[in-house]
Amino acid sequence: MTADSRPDEGLWRELTRQALARLVRTCGSARFDLCEDAVQEALLHAYQRWPTQFPDDPLGWLTATARRRYADHARSDARRRHRETRAVSSHPPVSPEAAQRDDSLLVLQLCCHPELPRSGQVALTLRAVAGLTTAQIANVYQVPESTIAQRITRAKRRVSELGRPLPSPEHAEERVTAVLDVLYVMFTEAHHTTTGAPPRDADLAAEAIHLTRLLRGSLPESTEVAGLLALMLLSESRHPSRIGPDGDLKPFDEQDRTLWDRELIDEGTKLVERVTPAAEPGPYLLQACIAALHAEALDIATTDWDEILALYRVLELVTGHGNPTITLNRIVAQAMVDGNDTALAQIDVLEADHPRLPRINAVRAHLLEQANRPEDAASAYRRAIAATVNLAEQQHLRNRLRGLSGVNE
Repeated sequence: MTADSRPDEGLWRELTRQALARLVRTCGSARFDLCEDAVQEALLHAYQRWPTQFPDDPLGWLTATARRRYADHARSDARRRHRETRAVSSHPPVSPEAAQRDDSLLVLQLCCHPELPRSGQVALTLRAVAGLTTAQIANVYQVPESTIAQRITRAKRRVSELGRPLPSPEHAEERVTAVLDVLYVMFTEAHHTTTGAPPRDADLAAEAIHLTRLLRGSLPESTEVAGLLALMLLSESRHPSRIGPDGDLKPFDEQDRTLWDRELIDEGTKLVERVTPAAEPGPYLLQACIAALHAEALDIATTDWDEILALYRVLELVTGHGNPTITLNRIVAQAMVDGNDTALAQIDVLEADHPRLPRINAVRAHLLEQANRPEDAASAYRRAIAATVNLAEQQHLRNRLRGLSGVNE
């Protein structure tokens, strides 16, 4: 195996998650921080060694190496030496059945334990299990990177302070809300990467869908799990048309719908149709219903905007009007129903309460362009370019700015 044939990013993530799950199950989640450090050291060793000596069982090799690293660290702590060394050395061999088990949901649920603060649950899980950087997590939540780092540190400290292993959930539905949030953030980051270079993380998107399928298998009656899976499938179906031949982002209204993946659309829409009739409206199922309406339309003109606007209004109610991004999306639908002037007035109100809301100036610029106000649109495009860190989105906004007639960039 050569350096160029190392496992790809998706396999590294999967191996990391599985090895961490096995080590946490072996050594106890009360030592989660030490387990994470041991896995990271094992990964570094694997990255150096595997190009020339690739193991027959990569996960077994990584787990065994991490376990040895854990034992080394545990022995250095004199007060814990006897207890932790015994715990590691007495762990029974992994059975063939256990070796084939996907422990991804277990470690997700452990990190999302209710004894941790909610913000810490999600941040710790995204960092330790999904492998997102603090910068990526901060970008998703639009908070300073230092804030996310503090949340992760506090969550790890809380795990240590409990002084006992976090119990595994007895039932699959325990902690599901936080797990859904983690999976949603993973998928969001995959489709809109922090830097935009590349604009999409295909491995992370596939992993988020894989984990959501696992969760769906554990909770077949959960309409919110079904809704999140459907939302992911319908969003993923549009990927082939999101990037043009020149590598630029294609906005929704300019995408070639013949490139959309009909197999994913059919799976997603059938899932929505199956679970919606008897379901309580939850945020993920409602978003899936909106995505299904988009998928069924031939183009922007034939889209059922009245129904989409109604669903966004319900979504705002369900989320307690606490998510400004949902409100911004509702305003876009409002523009299609009631016109640009009404939508622009509502954007002014939204911006007064959330001046740093991502995409707000991009949406404003698009509406102003549609309203044939090029000078005002150019000003909004410039503000949007200055506010975004996503390189692909920046380039798209610059292209729109250049396309305004009679306006200098």
